[in-house]
Amino acid sequence: MLTNLSFTGMEVLLGLVSLAVVVLGAIAVGKYRLAHLSVQSLKAAHLNDTTAYDIGSRTKYPEADVFRNSSLFFKLGLAVVLGFLVLAFNWTQFEEKVNIPEGAMEMEYDIAMDAPPQTNDPPPPPPPPPPTNEEVPNDVVLDTPQDAFQDQSADANTNVSNAPVALNKPTAAPPPPPPPPPPAVQVKEIFKVVEDMPRFPGCEAMGSVDEKKACAQEQLLSFIYKNIKYPVMARDNNVEGTVVVRFVVTEKGTIEGAEILRDIGAGCGEEAMRVVNLMNDLPERWTPGRQRGRNVPVYFNLPVKFVLKVG
Repeated sequence: MLTNLSFTGMEVLLGLVSLAVVVLGAIAVGKYRLAHLSVQSLKAAHLNDTTAYDIGSRTKYPEADVFRNSSLFFKLGLAVVLGFLVLAFNWTQFEEKVNIPEGAMEMEYDIAMDAPPQTNDPPPPPPPPPPTNEEVPNDVVLDTPQDAFQDQSADANTNVSNAPVALNKPTAAPPPPPPPPPPAVQVKEIFKVVEDMPRFPGCEAMGSVDEKKACAQEQLLSFIYKNIKYPVMARDNNVEGTVVVRFVVTEKGTIEGAEILRDIGAGCGEEAMRVVNLMNDLPERWTPGRQRGRNVPVYFNLPVKFVLKVG
């Protein structure tokens, strides 16, 4: 049945080319036949005809009538259109099969991660030590000069001067204020674990959170292993293993700060980094991680397994 047919893009192209060849071949045959008709041959063929010439016909000789095969060409056109419809309705786009290694998201070892930057201010300096009181011995005699104390007493006969005291004494300029302290460096905190971990795009229309996580992991693995290209050096030297790439999913869902935490050499780490950076070219962004109801930057560890096929 026609409903069970399926054609790839190459098969559809070959079918269209075949139909075009049939149409062009029919046109070429008709032109060839008309081009090789001569008046002398037509006269000789109809010299002994007993039937009178029909003045209502389009041509004097039936062989020269270009419309004599109109029904044939009409049927040929219907067949060509039917062929186009069959190809169009049965054109199937097959998804490319992506070979995802078994346990692609599993890591058999722990990845040592740097501690996230701390934003706490440094502790204040310790207070100065309390003052100590030194005991003065009783046998010490203080030398007091004779003019250390002056008699400032006054009576009714003491002349008191009313001259104004010079208040406009030049004073030294005050010292300049100290420079302001340098502004504190704002270090953006990057989380390792949050309440809602970031997810690969394309699965937010799913129902529950668990379904979104499973779909996002499947889409992420499909994207990685569809775009990964096994380095030639690693293939020639039979290099296999797992490369671990760490990157930051920002509050806007973009990828930043990608770095290799574990490499197996032979260009595998560079290839994994290339594919990770391709995520910023996607039409959709990652769903950012959330902590306490707000989007936050989160570290994401991605293992990429390089496995050579046997046979």
